Amino acid sequence: MREVLDDLVAAMAAGHTVGLGTVVRTFRSAPRPAGAAMMVDADGSAVGSVSGGCVEGALYELATKVVESGQPVLQRYGISDDAAFEVGLTCGGILDIFVEPVSTAIFPELAQVADDVGAGRPVAIVTVIEHPDPAWLGRHLVVRPEGFVGSLGSERADHAVSDDVQGLLAAGRNATLMYGPDGQRRGEGMRVFALSFAPQPRMLVFGAIDFAAAVAKQGSFLGYRVTVCDARAVFATAARFPQADEVVVEWPHRYLQAQIAAGQVDERTVICVLTHDPKFDVPLLELALRHNVAYVGAMGSRRTHHDRLERLREAGLSEAELAKLSSPIGLDLGSRTPEETAVSIAAEIIALHWGGGGGRLSTMEARIHHEPTVEADHEDTGYELKPS
Repeated sequence: MREVLDDLVAAMAAGHTVGLGTVVRTFRSAPRPAGAAMMVDADGSAVGSVSGGCVEGALYELATKVVESGQPVLQRYGISDDAAFEVGLTCGGILDIFVEPVSTAIFPELAQVADDVGAGRPVAIVTVIEHPDPAWLGRHLVVRPEGFVGSLGSERADHAVSDDVQGLLAAGRNATLMYGPDGQRRGEGMRVFALSFAPQPRMLVFGAIDFAAAVAKQGSFLGYRVTVCDARAVFATAARFPQADEVVVEWPHRYLQAQIAAGQVDERTVICVLTHDPKFDVPLLELALRHNVAYVGAMGSRRTHHDRLERLREAGLSEAELAKLSSPIGLDLGSRTPEETAVSIAAEIIALHWGGGGGRLSTMEARIHHEPTVEADHEDTGYELKPS
């Protein structure tokens, strides 16, 4: 929903009632993740995408009808649909899309949610997507680390769901949760979709070299908040790294240590070490490999890599910790230029995130879209959880 949020809030502020379709679950080779959204404004304009073109036409019509009726609908699109060839997904995937009318009167808390997202504050929206009582459908709960506002329909349900969504929010994950009609943890009948807006994941690039500029550009393109850090002030300048969100002059290991201490490095953070200088690399990698992050890659030749490993062993790192290091950094794409090398680094980060092998799809029979490789990365799958 992030990609339509500003347009959605603007339409609501203008007094419009908008039809909003949100992907709440995906199966098989679905083209868009859970949380993807499309809105249809009162003037007939559409913003966003839920399938890359497969079902947008049908969703447009449904969203228009939902605004007219005022009744939310949970709709499944895909090969299980009798009309698969008319509005289904040609890629063979299945999408569950919740379509609801949204206005200031229906969801007054959404404007503050948009402010939180813009300021990088963690916030989650919980929506009732299935319930035996139709009056509960489309009700919202807004969950923040300090508590919640709104109501799903009962105090019991609000507290049960809020408690569970706090954990999802901390990890930046989306999920469909199932409860009893009044929020009973061991019951069935009510399903809610929790959409987490966690701050952007971070990419920390160490070494203010020409390769770093290309890597920063790729990281920004992939949605990371990019920091370039180098101890040499003459090289670490904003003018040399226009794609970076910030450029820091500091010894790399000192900066990383300070960021860890401040809670600014988490399991989604990727770290690219491009300095290939032992006095920078070793103390930096010693910290990075002992912390729970998504990726640690280091540039250098194989000779540099083996020398680096020996220095890290002497520093006391275990073989398990060393196994987390991607070095030499990147996938084998035959890269030569900084830009090509940056693509290979980005490709490796993506492959490790989703469990891809880095091979050519034309030579494979396996499914195209992979599930995330680690639990903390489930924010895009919309998988279902039944609280215990």
